[in-house]
Amino acid sequence: MPHITSPAGRLGRGQVLLKRVTGLTAGAVVAAALMAAPALAQQDDVSTFALDNGLQIVVIEDHRAPIVTQMLWYRVGSADEPKGQSGIAHFLEHLMFKGTQTVASGAFSAAVAANGGEDNAFTSYDYTAYFQRVAADRLPLMMEMEADRMRGLALTTDEINTERNVVLEERNQRTDSNPGAVAQEQARAAQYLNHPYGLPVIGWRHEVEALTLPQIRAVYDMYYAPNNATLVVAGDVDPDQVYQLAEQYYGPIPPSEGLQPRVRPSEPPQLAARHLDFSDARVAQPYLVRTYLAPARKAGDQTEAAALTYLAEILGGSSFTSVLGQALAFDTQIALGVDAGYSGVALDSGTFSLSLLPTNGVTLPDAEAALDKALQDFLANGVDQAQLERIRTQLRAGEIYGRDNVRGQANRYGAALATGLTVDDVQNWPDVLQSITADDVMAAARDVLDMRQSVTLFVTPEAAAAAPSPEPTVEPAAEPDTAPAASEGE
Repeated sequence: MPHITSPAGRLGRGQVLLKRVTGLTAGAVVAAALMAAPALAQQDDVSTFALDNGLQIVVIEDHRAPIVTQMLWYRVGSADEPKGQSGIAHFLEHLMFKGTQTVASGAFSAAVAANGGEDNAFTSYDYTAYFQRVAADRLPLMMEMEADRMRGLALTTDEINTERNVVLEERNQRTDSNPGAVAQEQARAAQYLNHPYGLPVIGWRHEVEALTLPQIRAVYDMYYAPNNATLVVAGDVDPDQVYQLAEQYYGPIPPSEGLQPRVRPSEPPQLAARHLDFSDARVAQPYLVRTYLAPARKAGDQTEAAALTYLAEILGGSSFTSVLGQALAFDTQIALGVDAGYSGVALDSGTFSLSLLPTNGVTLPDAEAALDKALQDFLANGVDQAQLERIRTQLRAGEIYGRDNVRGQANRYGAALATGLTVDDVQNWPDVLQSITADDVMAAARDVLDMRQSVTLFVTPEAAAAAPSPEPTVEPAAEPDTAPAASEGE
């Protein structure tokens, strides 16, 4: 069944599990790999093409096994939906597995399975993507079927009403029955004052219930077209043959007329910290989450995003060696666990997050105060150079190991191109990561760890959540008259 995923995941986690290999320790293998790859950006074997109808094509060669992954990325996600129609992009993703004029409802996935493959799809804020993983000689069939549903989907009121129940049940299971998911949905809505990133990808229930056939058809007709899509083919393929197949199956499809540039409502300067209390009897243990607005990766200038990747690892990448882990879990026993993350593959803005699970007997206001003090100490003391170099090695190893996953490579290129980045940006990213200095990390920290751009969420099992501390400990990164400008599309 189609499913939702979050925009392209947290960047820079880089946690590497080293295993022993015959004759060498895993550490020796990694060291040898690092020495053999001084310029990681030149390792990918990637070709790019464009059809006359606007379809962009990326081919990633990997001939180790006779397998291919086809991914078709449409540049439409929940942030592109018409106002009042939240969830329509994800709803349409479900409907794409119904019938066309030539393929019966459900026959697409059945044909993939009959040919020994697997398929699925996912919707995010900035894109909707469909993929199949099959034997390489089945690629022509996959292209034929995928091209058929690009413009030939047969939408009916009966199919929509049936699938609406499926979507609503998905919301029941993934969001409404999960107090943590409901809390995060509320916090994200508070994070964005104006930008549609504050809307849930699956949609608000009352708006999904009201979606109509004409509304869904209008989104499909406008956005499901070759000039709004990127085809990524990865695996045991020849680029020229992929181009010929794409020309054969996708080439005759006309582009969408009147497709406009992706301009969303921009986020105004955020001038006040927000604090939310969410309580639910199903919550097992209190915890807090804080998110900040953060820059996304930018085409041609990825330095700050790379620095934020390091910052997430430095602050909360390890329960044993991270700044927050040492300060809150070991030195003071305030927390049972801490975490930090950066989500930066986005068309407009990203987020930087911190989370803390307090030990028994520690209130959430006290835990927040300790978190703020630890952050203030970090901003005053700076980055430990040994920790920085350790993370640099982990990230480099992670990039090398990432090349072993063909579908992962297809995901990296597809998500990047759907959010305004280029093939060069993807290929340069590993070297940008390796160039980051302690000064880069601290500049990014001072820019992002601004309480005015933050939402702090208390999640408790009690009927009434504890009141927050009256004043944040971490000082804003800038004076009110120099608040960050509203987000712009990349």
